[in-house]
Amino acid sequence: MTGWRIIFMGTPDFACPTLQNLLERGENLVAVVTQPDRPKGRGQKMMPPPVKELAEKNGIPVYQPLKVRDPGFVDIIRELKPDVIVVVAFGQILPKALLEIPPHGCINVHASLLPRYRGAAPLNWCIINGEPETGVTTMLMDVGLDTGDMLLIQKTALDENEDIQSLHDRMSIMGADLLAETLDRLLADDIVPQAQDHSASCYAPMLKKDDGIINWHTDARTIHNQVRGLAVWPGACTVVDGQVLKIFRTSIGNGSGAPGTVLQASKGCLEVACHVGSLFLHELQLAGKKRLDCASFLAGCPVSVGTLLGTGQPGV
Repeated sequence: MTGWRIIFMGTPDFACPTLQNLLERGENLVAVVTQPDRPKGRGQKMMPPPVKELAEKNGIPVYQPLKVRDPGFVDIIRELKPDVIVVVAFGQILPKALLEIPPHGCINVHASLLPRYRGAAPLNWCIINGEPETGVTTMLMDVGLDTGDMLLIQKTALDENEDIQSLHDRMSIMGADLLAETLDRLLADDIVPQAQDHSASCYAPMLKKDDGIINWHTDARTIHNQVRGLAVWPGACTVVDGQVLKIFRTSIGNGSGAPGTVLQASKGCLEVACHVGSLFLHELQLAGKKRLDCASFLAGCPVSVGTLLGTGQPGV
């Protein structure tokens, strides 16, 4: 426990293990800042962010500014006199006026090995790009996008079949642990911040629905990585018999044929040719239907060998 006055800023599930860890350490959490409630689901019901629910459950005051750069909100944070601000997947860029308030800085838990994969979706893009490893970096925030000095780094290997959900869950715990170590070592004056090599950086932009469209004229490994990286949202998609088909889990095969052609479609096996190699489709979902394993899918939606899968359209 540091004894510092801490403000926590975060929004999605990914940020919750770090907040939970701070609570369990007995840290002096004076406030939590998160995004406003948003409409979700088919009914568009207003739903609180996961971080808000966790904070309120533990009696921590919650602030939900529409814009953190609003001068009135910056004044609120200044009046709270935080020693440090911890930021995990908050969702807004912090202005200089806010960054300058805490004497020990604003510490961000970023889910990549900086300076690689700066931006909104580092976990997804490291999978999509077939990286063999990734990790978590704690850093002192500045006015740039994930450009501040690095504090600590923790690496982890990426299995070639691990999808975004599994990686998300692992990295959220890793980030929580690394933040705790970062706070302890800052308190002990045992960290020397390291400047990033900006020439080695790359950008991980926010995902779009179009990112899920499968191009069968690429190699099987590339499409497999696309499926893994987009398995939560938006989902990799193609078209079968005029219907949009989302694909959530695949494995790589050695089959060959015209790209997009179904090579096997029986006994729970659905194999599709790519430009190089083939893909076995293990979990699928037709538009408006349930997500199914391959055998269940084929039982309800028979597909003939030789069927040509087309360019998928977003919006299943």
